[in-house]
Amino acid sequence: MRIAVDAMGGDHAPDEIIRGALEANELLGAGDELILIGDRDCIERQLASSGVANNSIRMVHAPEIIGMDEAPVEALRKKRKSSIAVMARMASHNQTDAVISAGNTGACVAGCQIRMRNLPGVIRPGIAVVLPTLGGPVTMADVGANVACKPINLYQYAVMATVYSRQMFGIEKPRVGLMSIGEEDAKGNELVKKTREFLKSDTRLNFIGNLEGHDIFDGLCDVALCEGFVGNVILKLTEGLVAMLFKAIGYELKEESPRLANEFKPLIAQIYKKYDYHEYGGALLLGVNGTAVICHGSSKSRTIKNAILASKKFYTNRINDQIIRYLSNTSVRPNSE
Repeated sequence: MRIAVDAMGGDHAPDEIIRGALEANELLGAGDELILIGDRDCIERQLASSGVANNSIRMVHAPEIIGMDEAPVEALRKKRKSSIAVMARMASHNQTDAVISAGNTGACVAGCQIRMRNLPGVIRPGIAVVLPTLGGPVTMADVGANVACKPINLYQYAVMATVYSRQMFGIEKPRVGLMSIGEEDAKGNELVKKTREFLKSDTRLNFIGNLEGHDIFDGLCDVALCEGFVGNVILKLTEGLVAMLFKAIGYELKEESPRLANEFKPLIAQIYKKYDYHEYGGALLLGVNGTAVICHGSSKSRTIKNAILASKKFYTNRINDQIIRYLSNTSVRPNSE
């Protein structure tokens, strides 16, 4: 399998990105190939400082970088030699089997959608992120690719996230919930109400009804559906809350007893690692004709390592083929609205 990594994307690029790629390279099979995309001189310097021979990983030169604050489509148009643009172009020309980036999310989504195109039947791709909870992994879609959803989009996210949850985590009949402001059927805006009708009409989905925010972490669902604006807010609020809670626990333990804090430090680190989003690598862009993983902008080496390994699992499980088959046999169509 050929896996292309945007070496220049992210807050800690290129050092952490390349380091993560090297860590993953040691865990990949003999038939796998890693491709680092970015400024060749910069990549070569990093490889040299790591003691890795230049010929052990393929490099593709991309001298331009799309910044985190740039307008996605305009940046792709102006910076055709950027690492994101080159990465998406390689995927469209079948020069790689998977693409991974921690760069500008909007540019990654736009580049992949424009170049790789959508799977047959998919209207708009969605980003599926995995939230670690006490009840197991919860797949939430969308978390930022589509901030102006229609009911058909959310229905298709339910289908794609269900397939993803079943294949990646072995959940036979993932419980699908729809984010709303109350669990009652009468609650929610028109988008939620119309989407609920679509979800109820498909008996193959294990639809359990509306979800409230706290239900995600109470073990009520395996898949949580929402439009990208809502999903992105939930995701970043969760990340901030988790980080704050662990800091607060550490602070209170130190205030109570430095000795007690030292005794609990390994346990806290173990718990944090178990529920840390870095362990899941990145978020899959569901619905594009290929394998695209979008990582957090603050990704460190282990994030990239895990994203590379996750991309191989997704590709190997042929999840896209299953999504195509499912959508080709559904009565819910774009003209159903």
